[in-house]
Amino acid sequence: MCPFCIAGAALMAGSLMSAGGLTTLVVNEFRLKRQAKGAAVRLVDSILMEMDQEAQTTKRVLERIPENKLTWRPHPKSFSLGQLALHIASVPSGAAAAAVTDTREVPDFSQPEPKSRQEVLDTFSKSLESAKETLKKMDDARLMSTWTLTKNGKVVMSVPRIAFIRSILMNQIYHHRGQLSVYLRMLNVPVPSIYGPSADENPFV
Repeated sequence: MCPFCIAGAALMAGSLMSAGGLTTLVVNEFRLKRQAKGAAVRLVDSILMEMDQEAQTTKRVLERIPENKLTWRPHPKSFSLGQLALHIASVPSGAAAAAVTDTREVPDFSQPEPKSRQEVLDTFSKSLESAKETLKKMDDARLMSTWTLTKNGKVVMSVPRIAFIRSILMNQIYHHRGQLSVYLRMLNVPVPSIYGPSADENPFV
């Protein structure tokens, strides 16, 4: 897990899990709908559905990265294009594995650079499938149980596991995918449709 992602998750978790926070509302609404329909739908099913839907969009963006620009970066402090793309590709399996444990120590982090676009795409495919297999094993009780992040043994945050999954496995991918689309624009690479038309692509025409 990337320390920057973890910092973002800590801030997000604070707002999500405050009284009347978004996660609580979503979980309660999902449960009410499930009870009303009498369907045996688990909380994880909504996560898995969103992962499949968003994976199509993420793959479209990753497919656009130019292989001759993998080492390019917009600023000395920024990830290179290749590092950012490989980070996005690796997040699902890494975050899902972290969610299995009840307590996780903030890890050391270094982001390698891929050798090719295909390496990024293959990593994303394997990472996504691994994450889905891990999450499928989690029942509602497990998802709502507490997950804790520590640094040097001290608690950084404690949240329901589902809030961690939402913050790191999902929202952080969307965040970094947005960054990657800016990289593409700066390199004059046509930006694919993400949430509706881009300046280069309109799926509704």
